[in-house]
Amino acid sequence: MEGFLYQATIYLTAAVIAVPIAARLGLGSVLGYLAAGILIGPVLHLVGHETHNLQHFAEFGVVMMLFLIGLELEPKALWDMRHKLIGLGGLQVVLTMLAVMGAGMAFGLDWNSALAVGMVLSLSSTAIVLQTLSEKGLTQTQGGRSAFAVLLTQDIAVIPMIAFMPLLALSAAVLLPDGSITLSAPDATQEAASLVDGLPGWGVTLVTLGAVVAIILAGVYLIGPLFRFIHVAHLPEMYTALALAIVIGIASLMTLVGLSPALGTFLAGVVLANSEFRHELESDIQPFKGLLLGLFFITVGAGIDFDSFLSDPFTIVGIAVGLMALKGLILFILGHIFKLRLRNLVLF
Repeated sequence: MEGFLYQATIYLTAAVIAVPIAARLGLGSVLGYLAAGILIGPVLHLVGHETHNLQHFAEFGVVMMLFLIGLELEPKALWDMRHKLIGLGGLQVVLTMLAVMGAGMAFGLDWNSALAVGMVLSLSSTAIVLQTLSEKGLTQTQGGRSAFAVLLTQDIAVIPMIAFMPLLALSAAVLLPDGSITLSAPDATQEAASLVDGLPGWGVTLVTLGAVVAIILAGVYLIGPLFRFIHVAHLPEMYTALALAIVIGIASLMTLVGLSPALGTFLAGVVLANSEFRHELESDIQPFKGLLLGLFFITVGAGIDFDSFLSDPFTIVGIAVGLMALKGLILFILGHIFKLRLRNLVLF
């Protein structure tokens, strides 16, 4: 208990000092949280190996953020964004993936490694971008909505990417003396429980669709009666408990069927966007989202390996700047094609 209280004090103290300073300097809370993590981790060594375990818990703040964004989007508004989701977002993922793959092969990577790197680097941090847009009041601008469409498409694209990654390992097959083939693969004992393990392709599809339909039906027919049921108790904490149960339950279900928890909660948020209890859900989830996102950014900062960076800083900075320039060029061209202009194009 003493160790937990000590660590909690360190994280919270770092946050309440660094974030207000960053906000006053106009840098935003994200850089403040990252600076706090760097200070208590690589600089002062006040936190240690528990940072990585804590980061997995703190990632739940991203799930809550997508749920809250979904609450702000009515299904009609999401349908109106379909052209940006499919066109703008899809083109960004595909073109960036191919461009990074080409650059990787030019630097000597084989095609499957270069493709794997391209898939990973075609994605962006939903947490950092949306948190920054929200703080600056830019979420509802044309550039902000276009950025959100691309981020949402990236979150969806993760699903086929994860499914395709094992196929890239086929080239890493090793021929054993008895003539059989083995592949480099993660230890099966470390895999999470899943409802789709061992099912044929059609079975996985049916289970996945069933989970999505269950979320939609629960949002339409079950949430309202549940809120009315707990209203009888007249206890505010029960609303908070139900809101957390909804988000955690949906995230767990999505994990069991192999989908992104953030996508599942976003879908639930869209379903509940027209609900009479929308504002209660927002007010109950918002404080937890802010704290967990902040904790997530702190753990990112605390986990930065400065020894690796300092061992070859010019190469790392050069690759990072090159990637930013490549992605920026692709986004600039796509923004022009989709008629983004001036400030919205620069923001995008």
